[in-house]
Amino acid sequence: MMQIRDRALSFEEFLDWYPEDGKRYELIEGVVFEMRPTGPHEDISGYLVAEFNVEIRRQNLPFSVPRTCLLKPQALRSGYQPDVIVLDRDRLGDELLWPTASVIQNGQTVPLVVEVASTNWGDDYGHKCVEYEAMGIAEYWIVDYRALGAVRYIGQPKRPTITIFYLVGGEYELQRFTAGQRLRSRVFPELQLKADDIFAIAS
Repeated sequence: MMQIRDRALSFEEFLDWYPEDGKRYELIEGVVFEMRPTGPHEDISGYLVAEFNVEIRRQNLPFSVPRTCLLKPQALRSGYQPDVIVLDRDRLGDELLWPTASVIQNGQTVPLVVEVASTNWGDDYGHKCVEYEAMGIAEYWIVDYRALGAVRYIGQPKRPTITIFYLVGGEYELQRFTAGQRLRSRVFPELQLKADDIFAIAS
């Protein structure tokens, strides 16, 4: 991540400013950051997109995985662009900004979102987790393939970990997955994917 503006922006100002230069930007508490993912980071994201699309077709689900999409959380000066986002197409009609700006405001439209942890891992485990929970996003994955997160998030000894948060009664419950364990998704219950499959992409 690299901060690129000094003046704090509202989400509406951020949308008006957002350039069409092919780069990815996020607004975090009014500050604009350019997202600069690494090759392994992008490989993992692409792999998960492919796996989710297979499940969507196989189960004939009304979902899609857009190439880019901004999430507008309840925080007034934030806008996130997840590494992978799954949308419920049946609910897109309720998204007023979607037709012109590819922006999602209602968490019910988002069955699942994935963040691949990098140097800004604190955002993924911290305020993004809080905001995704507040939006009501049913499932949130953090793929920490480099074991960057603090011990309080991934345990001791630190090792590559995928943390999945499940929305239960309006609050997240979490389960951690490490090498040798099959991931358990409630959005894609038939998904046959192990943590090792994902970690191997970055090795």
